Amino acid sequence: MGDLSGKTALVTGGNSGIGLAAAQLLAAAGAHVVLTGRNQDTIDAAVASIGAQATGVRADVADLEDVAAVADVIESRGRGLDVIFANAGGGEFAALGEISVEHFTSTFMTNVGGTLFTVQAMLPLLNRGASIVLTGSTAAYNGTPAFSVYAATKAAIRSFGRTWAAELVGRDIRVNTVVPGPVETPGLLGLAPAGREQELREGEAAKVPMGRLGRPEEVAAAVLFLASGESSFMTGSEVFVDGGAEQV
Repeated sequence: MGDLSGKTALVTGGNSGIGLAAAQLLAAAGAHVVLTGRNQDTIDAAVASIGAQATGVRADVADLEDVAAVADVIESRGRGLDVIFANAGGGEFAALGEISVEHFTSTFMTNVGGTLFTVQAMLPLLNRGASIVLTGSTAAYNGTPAFSVYAATKAAIRSFGRTWAAELVGRDIRVNTVVPGPVETPGLLGLAPAGREQELREGEAAKVPMGRLGRPEEVAAAVLFLASGESSFMTGSEVFVDGGAEQV
Protein backbone atom coordinates (compact mmCIF):
# COMPACT_ATOMS: atom_id res chain seq x y z
CA MET A 1 0.00 0.00 0.00
CA GLY A 2 1.23 3.45 -0.91
CA ASP A 3 4.17 3.73 -3.29
CA LEU A 4 6.31 6.73 -2.39
CA SER A 5 9.30 5.90 -4.56
CA GLY A 6 11.37 9.00 -5.27
CA LYS A 7 9.36 11.14 -2.86
CA THR A 8 10.66 13.22 0.03
CA ALA A 9 8.84 13.19 3.36
CA LEU A 10 9.23 15.26 6.53
CA VAL A 11 8.24 13.70 9.86
CA THR A 12 8.41 15.96 12.89
CA GLY A 13 8.76 14.13 16.17
CA GLY A 14 10.08 11.24 14.11
CA ASN A 15 12.49 9.99 16.74
CA SER A 16 10.03 7.98 18.84
CA GLY A 17 6.52 6.60 19.10
CA ILE A 18 4.07 7.22 16.27
CA GLY A 19 6.50 9.51 14.45
CA LEU A 20 9.25 6.89 14.37
CA ALA A 21 6.86 4.17 13.20
CA ALA A 22 5.61 6.48 10.45
CA ALA A 23 9.12 7.44 9.38
CA GLN A 24 10.07 3.77 9.11
CA LEU A 25 6.97 2.92 7.09
CA LEU A 26 7.25 5.91 4.75
CA ALA A 27 10.87 4.95 4.06
CA ALA A 28 9.84 1.33 3.45
CA ALA A 29 7.37 2.68 0.87
CA GLY A 30 10.25 4.34 -0.98
CA ALA A 31 10.44 7.88 0.42
CA HIS A 32 13.53 9.62 1.65
CA VAL A 33 12.50 10.71 5.14
CA VAL A 34 13.78 13.78 6.94
CA LEU A 35 12.93 13.25 10.59
CA THR A 36 13.23 15.68 13.45
CA GLY A 37 13.20 15.60 17.22
CA ARG A 38 14.69 17.35 20.20
CA ASN A 39 17.00 14.57 21.36
CA GLN A 40 20.07 13.85 19.26
CA ASP A 41 20.60 10.33 20.63
CA THR A 42 17.09 9.17 19.72
CA ILE A 43 17.38 10.88 16.33
CA ASP A 44 20.58 8.97 15.64
CA ALA A 45 18.94 5.71 16.69
CA ALA A 46 15.94 6.41 14.47
CA VAL A 47 18.12 7.13 11.45
CA ALA A 48 20.13 3.96 12.11
CA SER A 49 16.91 1.92 12.16
CA ILE A 50 15.99 3.22 8.69
CA GLY A 51 19.35 3.54 6.97
CA ALA A 52 20.33 5.59 3.95
CA GLN A 53 16.76 6.66 3.24
CA ALA A 54 16.68 8.83 6.37
CA THR A 55 18.18 12.16 7.36
CA GLY A 56 17.96 13.27 10.97
CA VAL A 57 17.84 16.90 12.08
CA ARG A 58 17.77 17.97 15.72
CA ALA A 59 15.03 20.56 15.87
CA ASP A 60 12.38 21.87 18.24
CA VAL A 61 9.23 22.78 16.31
CA ALA A 62 8.56 25.54 18.85
CA ASP A 63 11.82 27.23 17.77
CA LEU A 64 11.37 29.05 14.48
CA GLU A 65 15.11 29.10 13.76
CA ASP A 66 15.18 25.31 14.11
CA VAL A 67 12.22 25.01 11.74
CA ALA A 68 13.98 27.22 9.19
CA ALA A 69 17.07 25.04 9.45
CA VAL A 70 14.99 21.96 8.65
CA ALA A 71 13.63 23.71 5.56
CA ASP A 72 17.20 24.49 4.50
CA VAL A 73 18.17 20.81 4.77
CA ILE A 74 15.22 19.77 2.60
CA GLU A 75 15.86 22.53 0.06
CA SER A 76 19.51 21.49 -0.23
CA ARG A 77 18.42 18.06 -1.53
CA GLY A 78 16.93 19.80 -4.56
CA ARG A 79 13.83 17.61 -4.85
CA GLY A 80 11.27 19.64 -2.98
CA LEU A 81 8.89 18.04 -0.51
CA ASP A 82 6.03 15.63 -1.15
CA VAL A 83 4.82 14.67 2.32
CA ILE A 84 4.63 16.46 5.65
CA PHE A 85 3.65 14.47 8.70
CA ALA A 86 3.32 17.23 11.30
CA ASN A 87 3.41 14.98 14.31
CA ALA A 88 5.57 16.62 16.99
CA GLY A 89 3.68 17.56 20.13
CA GLY A 90 2.80 16.58 23.65
CA GLY A 91 1.04 17.60 26.79
CA GLU A 92 0.64 17.07 30.48
CA PHE A 93 -2.17 17.10 32.99
CA ALA A 94 -3.18 20.34 34.70
CA ALA A 95 -6.54 20.96 36.37
CA LEU A 96 -8.36 24.17 35.48
CA GLY A 97 -7.35 25.93 38.69
CA GLU A 98 -3.71 24.93 38.23
CA ILE A 99 -3.10 25.94 34.61
CA SER A 100 -0.19 28.34 34.46
CA VAL A 101 0.77 30.77 31.73
CA GLU A 102 3.89 28.69 31.16
CA HIS A 103 1.88 25.47 30.75
CA PHE A 104 -0.56 27.11 28.36
CA THR A 105 2.10 28.89 26.31
CA SER A 106 4.43 25.91 26.04
CA THR A 107 1.70 23.46 25.01
CA PHE A 108 0.14 25.78 22.46
CA MET A 109 3.46 26.88 20.98
CA THR A 110 4.59 23.28 20.53
CA ASN A 111 1.37 21.66 19.35
CA VAL A 112 -0.33 24.53 17.52
CA GLY A 113 2.53 26.91 16.75
CA GLY A 114 4.90 24.08 15.88
CA THR A 115 2.43 22.64 13.40
CA LEU A 116 1.54 26.01 11.91
CA PHE A 117 5.06 27.31 11.47
CA THR A 118 6.42 23.99 10.23
CA VAL A 119 3.83 23.80 7.47
CA GLN A 120 4.28 27.49 6.70
CA ALA A 121 8.06 27.14 6.38
CA MET A 122 7.69 24.17 4.05
CA LEU A 123 5.10 25.76 1.72
CA PRO A 124 7.66 27.02 -0.83
CA LEU A 125 9.15 23.51 -1.00
CA LEU A 126 5.93 21.55 -1.46
CA ASN A 127 5.61 19.93 -4.86
CA ARG A 128 2.29 20.00 -6.66
CA GLY A 129 0.16 17.13 -5.43
CA ALA A 130 1.87 16.94 -2.06
CA SER A 131 0.14 15.55 1.01
CA ILE A 132 0.08 17.08 4.50
CA VAL A 133 -0.93 14.85 7.39
CA LEU A 134 -1.60 16.40 10.78
CA THR A 135 -1.74 14.56 14.10
CA GLY A 136 -4.96 15.12 16.00
CA SER A 137 -6.20 13.32 19.10
CA THR A 138 -9.39 11.84 20.47
CA ALA A 139 -8.78 14.17 23.42
CA ALA A 140 -10.33 16.90 21.28
CA TYR A 141 -13.63 14.98 21.28
CA ASN A 142 -14.05 14.01 24.90
CA GLY A 143 -13.88 15.68 28.28
CA THR A 144 -10.81 14.27 29.99
CA PRO A 145 -10.40 16.06 33.32
CA ALA A 146 -7.22 18.11 33.73
CA PHE A 147 -6.35 17.73 30.05
CA SER A 148 -8.12 20.79 28.68
CA VAL A 149 -5.12 22.67 27.30
CA TYR A 150 -3.85 19.68 25.34
CA ALA A 151 -7.36 18.94 24.09
CA ALA A 152 -7.77 22.54 22.95
CA THR A 153 -4.55 22.36 20.94
CA LYS A 154 -5.81 19.28 19.14
CA ALA A 155 -9.14 20.98 18.41
CA ALA A 156 -7.08 23.72 16.77
CA ILE A 157 -5.28 21.11 14.68
CA ARG A 158 -8.63 19.83 13.43
CA SER A 159 -9.51 23.37 12.34
CA PHE A 160 -6.16 23.74 10.58
CA GLY A 161 -6.85 20.57 8.63
CA ARG A 162 -10.09 21.94 7.25
CA THR A 163 -8.99 25.47 6.47
CA TRP A 164 -5.63 24.51 4.98
CA ALA A 165 -7.32 21.88 2.80
CA ALA A 166 -9.49 24.65 1.33
CA GLU A 167 -6.58 27.05 1.02
CA LEU A 168 -4.17 24.67 -0.73
CA VAL A 169 -6.54 22.77 -3.01
CA GLY A 170 -5.53 25.02 -5.91
CA ARG A 171 -2.02 23.56 -5.71
CA ASP A 172 -3.42 20.01 -5.59
CA ILE A 173 -2.09 19.73 -2.05
CA ARG A 174 -4.22 17.58 0.22
CA VAL A 175 -4.46 18.10 3.99
CA ASN A 176 -5.86 15.39 6.25
CA THR A 177 -5.72 14.59 9.94
CA VAL A 178 -5.01 11.26 11.58
CA VAL A 179 -6.67 10.94 14.98
CA PRO A 180 -5.06 8.37 17.28
CA GLY A 181 -6.74 7.05 20.37
CA PRO A 182 -4.61 5.80 23.26
CA VAL A 183 -1.45 4.32 21.74
CA GLU A 184 1.39 2.74 23.69
CA THR A 185 4.12 5.32 23.22
CA PRO A 186 6.66 7.01 25.50
CA GLY A 187 4.45 10.10 25.36
CA LEU A 188 1.40 8.29 26.69
CA LEU A 189 3.27 6.43 29.42
CA GLY A 190 5.02 9.65 30.40
CA LEU A 191 1.67 10.98 31.62
CA ALA A 192 1.66 8.41 34.45
CA PRO A 193 3.32 9.06 37.80
CA ALA A 194 6.46 6.98 38.27
CA GLY A 195 5.62 3.35 38.91
CA ARG A 196 2.00 3.67 37.77
CA GLU A 197 2.48 3.09 34.06
CA GLN A 198 0.61 -0.23 34.10
CA GLU A 199 -2.32 1.41 35.84
CA LEU A 200 -2.42 3.98 33.06
CA ARG A 201 -2.27 1.27 30.39
CA GLU A 202 -5.16 -0.62 31.91
CA GLY A 203 -7.24 2.49 32.48
CA GLU A 204 -6.83 3.73 28.92
CA ALA A 205 -7.43 0.28 27.42
CA ALA A 206 -10.67 0.02 29.39
CA LYS A 207 -12.01 3.04 27.48
CA VAL A 208 -11.46 1.37 24.10
CA PRO A 209 -14.15 -0.95 22.69
CA MET A 210 -11.41 -3.19 21.28
CA GLY A 211 -10.07 -3.54 24.83
CA ARG A 212 -6.45 -2.63 24.21
CA LEU A 213 -4.07 0.20 23.44
CA GLY A 214 -3.11 0.89 19.87
CA ARG A 215 0.34 0.23 18.47
CA PRO A 216 2.39 2.97 16.78
CA GLU A 217 2.61 0.98 13.56
CA GLU A 218 -1.20 0.88 13.34
CA VAL A 219 -1.33 4.67 13.26
CA ALA A 220 1.63 4.73 10.87
CA ALA A 221 -0.34 2.63 8.38
CA ALA A 222 -3.05 5.31 8.31
CA VAL A 223 -0.40 7.98 7.84
CA LEU A 224 1.02 6.14 4.84
CA PHE A 225 -2.46 5.83 3.36
CA LEU A 226 -3.07 9.57 3.73
CA ALA A 227 0.41 10.42 2.45
CA SER A 228 0.11 8.32 -0.69
CA GLY A 229 -2.00 8.37 -3.82
CA GLU A 230 -4.20 5.68 -2.27
CA SER A 231 -6.13 8.54 -0.63
CA SER A 232 -6.17 10.77 -3.71
CA PHE A 233 -9.84 11.85 -3.30
CA MET A 234 -9.49 12.79 0.37
CA THR A 235 -8.79 16.22 1.77
CA GLY A 236 -10.00 17.99 4.89
CA SER A 237 -10.81 14.58 6.35
CA GLU A 238 -10.09 12.86 9.63
CA VAL A 239 -9.11 9.22 9.95
CA PHE A 240 -9.68 7.83 13.44
CA VAL A 241 -7.30 5.13 14.60
CA ASP A 242 -8.78 4.67 18.04
CA GLY A 243 -10.11 1.16 18.42
CA GLY A 244 -13.61 2.59 18.22
CA ALA A 245 -13.19 4.84 21.26
CA GLU A 246 -14.97 7.82 19.69
CA GLN A 247 -17.17 5.87 17.31
CA VAL A 248 -18.78 2.97 19.21
